[in-house]
Amino acid sequence: MSTSAVAAVDCGTNTIKLLVGDPEDPGSVRRESRMIRLGQGVDATGRLAPEALSRAWAAIEEYAAIIAGAGVTADRIRFCATSATRDAANAADFTAGVRARLGTDPEVLSGEEEARLAFAGALRGLEGVADVEDPALVVDVGGGSTELILGHPRTGPTAAHSMDIGSVRLHERHVRHDPITRDEIAAVAADVDAALDASPVDPAAARTVVVVAGTHTTLAAGALGLGAYDRTLIHGRVLAVADLCAQVDRLLAMSVAERRALGWMHPGRADVIDAGGLVVAGVLERLSVGTVTVAETDILDGIAWSLVR
Repeated sequence: MSTSAVAAVDCGTNTIKLLVGDPEDPGSVRRESRMIRLGQGVDATGRLAPEALSRAWAAIEEYAAIIAGAGVTADRIRFCATSATRDAANAADFTAGVRARLGTDPEVLSGEEEARLAFAGALRGLEGVADVEDPALVVDVGGGSTELILGHPRTGPTAAHSMDIGSVRLHERHVRHDPITRDEIAAVAADVDAALDASPVDPAAARTVVVVAGTHTTLAAGALGLGAYDRTLIHGRVLAVADLCAQVDRLLAMSVAERRALGWMHPGRADVIDAGGLVVAGVLERLSVGTVTVAETDILDGIAWSLVR
């Protein structure tokens, strides 16, 4: 492993992701992702559930072994936590658990820092892969929140906003049936529209729209007709807004079991992609462009790059 190796961890509401290696040497990079649903019940209880913490500890212990095996020291690790740990009353328990396993504290990012890292990770990963015109909008749909980040590829974000709408949060809040009912779709869509109406970042202002994170990339895999999920076939692809919206509609009509049977669907995402898809659709409906560019690079890559500056 390169002496420039770093370890970046992005711990979100649904997924915890690891990047180990030298970001300047793509061949050295190892990526891992685990669905831990850390945000289970947080919207309702305000606390991280014991079973969610157990899943997190198992994944973090696995990652600690990978990081140690790569020879990365604690000063070259950056562990960033987002929506679930921001909202939890027992966040201190999470901090102590991460410190005990990795030797570093989790960092709860400010909205400004989260936007900067997500924007940089998405757009740097598209250099030489896809054209990006100013102004560019990065849309990051997560389990607990959704970020809209508008800016310029060379100078960074000029405006950003984080909304408390995400796949896990809205699914837990509104969905009680399988498949989702028409009334439940309307309830999720109403929350999405209310959040977008209140957002100071207007999706219609962008000339290029870059969509990142698992909900988007999963929808892209379906829209592309892939037999199995393959990040190399997704990264940098330009897709019609209408095709992504049609994919959301297809998934809303399916049961969770039917979604899990799709070769490109991660089983840990199948239950909440109904709400996640509605967040995506809500943003897409407000764009002034007819296509979006899909990036497999995101805030995780931004975290890694921040360690080698």
